[in-house]
Amino acid sequence: TNATTSSLIETIRKTEKQFETDLNTSGAAMAFEKYAAPNAVIKRQNDSLIYGPQAIRMYYSNDIYKKANATWSPDFIDISTDGTMAYTYGKYHWKMTNTSGEVHEFSGVFHTVWKKQRDGSWKYVWD
Repeated sequence: TNATTSSLIETIRKTEKQFETDLNTSGAAMAFEKYAAPNAVIKRQNDSLIYGPQAIRMYYSNDIYKKANATWSPDFIDISTDGTMAYTYGKYHWKMTNTSGEVHEFSGVFHTVWKKQRDGSWKYVWD
């Protein structure tokens, strides 16, 4: 029903917001691992694929991400008819400070695929 869909869309919006909050308070490595499904995959520069929560955490353990902040917000959210999959896309902005104190900022568009887990939580399978 439309009420169920609206409720699930709101759940995904809140999950995205909590992911952002966790990243900015506890760090990218923790947040990207916490919200990763067991079979999560992320695509990063030069079309590199990184598989699984531990490898994703390792990727974000790089020094440049230790003092990173990011903001993002979905411009669009849709949910599968059976309520088990969702996807979001929108704009993101990263601000990172390297060990020399230089600030690097970059923006872009994200696309995330979310899957409902057995415990009822939502985790990303693609980011």
